[in-house]
Amino acid sequence: MQKIEAVNDFVVKFANINGSGSASANELFARAILRMGVPVSPRNIFPSNIQGLPTWFEVRVTEHGYLGRRGGVDMMVAMNPQTWDQDVREIDPGGYLFYDSSKAVPRSRLRDDIHVIGMPVTEICNDSYSDARERQLLKNILYIGALAQLLEIDSTEIEKLFSEQYHGKEKLLDANVKALNLGREYARQHLKPVALKVERRDAVGDKVFVDGNSAAALGCVYGGATVCAWYPITPSSSVAEAFMRYAQKLRVDPDTGQRRYAIVQAEDELASIGMVIGAGWNGARSFTATSGPGISLMTEFIGLAYFAEIPAVLINVQRGGPSTGMPTRTQQADILACAYASHGDTRHVLLFPEDPYECFEMSAQALDLAERLQTPIFVMTDLDIGMNQRLCRPFAWDDSQQYDRGKVMTREALDAGTDFGRYLDVDGDGIPYRTYPGTHPTKGGYFTRGSTKNAYAGYSEAGADYIYNMQRLLRKFETAKSLVPLPVLTAAKYPARFAAVYYGSTSPAMHEALDALAEQGIYINALRIRAFPFQNEIADFIAAHSKVFVLEQNLDGQLTTLLINEAGVNPASLIRVLHYDGTPITARFITREIAERVSRINVRPLREGMVA
Repeated sequence: MQKIEAVNDFVVKFANINGSGSASANELFARAILRMGVPVSPRNIFPSNIQGLPTWFEVRVTEHGYLGRRGGVDMMVAMNPQTWDQDVREIDPGGYLFYDSSKAVPRSRLRDDIHVIGMPVTEICNDSYSDARERQLLKNILYIGALAQLLEIDSTEIEKLFSEQYHGKEKLLDANVKALNLGREYARQHLKPVALKVERRDAVGDKVFVDGNSAAALGCVYGGATVCAWYPITPSSSVAEAFMRYAQKLRVDPDTGQRRYAIVQAEDELASIGMVIGAGWNGARSFTATSGPGISLMTEFIGLAYFAEIPAVLINVQRGGPSTGMPTRTQQADILACAYASHGDTRHVLLFPEDPYECFEMSAQALDLAERLQTPIFVMTDLDIGMNQRLCRPFAWDDSQQYDRGKVMTREALDAGTDFGRYLDVDGDGIPYRTYPGTHPTKGGYFTRGSTKNAYAGYSEAGADYIYNMQRLLRKFETAKSLVPLPVLTAAKYPARFAAVYYGSTSPAMHEALDALAEQGIYINALRIRAFPFQNEIADFIAAHSKVFVLEQNLDGQLTTLLINEAGVNPASLIRVLHYDGTPITARFITREIAERVSRINVRPLREGMVA
């Protein structure tokens, strides 16, 4: 029987029951490998209930630095009888099944092409511990100890993590170390070696290990946000919670102890976006964090902010829909909903971060864009980026950077007789001047309304005034093209007829897929879109290729629709590659889909040096 052999390049997947404490232990496993200098990319796939349903935790280990899901499993740690058959099917031929052999498993429920490793985990725990809860929690540490022995993970790294986690809690520390050593010792004495190994490397460098929600919250702090109003919703709640932690550390006057921020958990999503818009109108930098259902509830207020031209930032950590959908699964499901949020003719600026670094960077940038453009800005992250720890570049911030407050009419300008029209386009970029409340005792005031008005904010239902405002808003949207992040090109090794367009959390798997396709002689030019509205470079890129694969994690091909509607590209040139089962897209899925479609277009994979 073949045996998968790999050093620092494999996938371990844990199958557990939600509420069993397994996620903490499985993350410990990933962090220990990371501390050995080997990059890891863990993903927690959990149900939308408190406990009892199946949960999985996948750890990608790769010193090559690929941070997307690869696809397939080299070792399955099967600790949940409910999902046994499904879990066993996922293992690649020649892979390994590690399971709790306290209860016998019929041979018919195994496979002949995998290597089975049985360990009586429950039995050992029952013999070693008397407390029921302790048995459950330490069972997880027991199998981590066995895996550390089998995979040659340095257990001192795990013990260091224990020391940090249980500092000052010696009883817990001792219990966990004991369970770890019990697992290691059993594996050393009773289990056969496997051909998957972890060896120390120096492949992590100065990268940080952080989740996207925490990164976005920190970006809001550095970007100058002082108001956060939110309503709890999976998977975005930890954005506001992290903002609170960072604000308590970084936004408190050291001399007076006065807090320089306001965080409000509102009674619902409508109230939260209303507070954000009110704060933005008053001159404060403000944001909310939500997900698709929250966006649906906020749309009328979003339309008000768009037409009254009030800054606001919305961090949308996307999940699966429609309706409640899959609250704890990931999708790029809200692209169209956010691009056109609200009734009537609206177009909103969207930013698409690919990792926690860009969550930090774009959340800060969104606050500048909101004030510069006087409009809502959406940061379109998702559950995969938001709730999973990932390696990324260390965050950088220039302390000399000045916030872009946009066109704000000052008291001095008003006293000098400057003509102030709240909705007056003075220089052709579509952006008018605004005043902060209280700027001047007699000048610069205006009535903020969601209804039609003239350039001086006077109520008007005249068609000409309406057309003026709508055309001006279009010019503003055109101006936004020069302000939002540019797309990023990854050029193929050789000139290529085919291309791919992708965005957001698809990026890590896409990078690996491009390498895999090149090994097959399929060369693809790839463009990562980072924002909407689309710059002209995107349409030019698509026009330069005969066929362009558009990779998305939704059923409708929402980015494809936007490209056709807003960039004017030829629909016949676009090929949708869609992944929407709620799990993060894999490199194998992308590679297979593109290779099959290239084959269908009757283009053979080319030898090195030939042009695809």
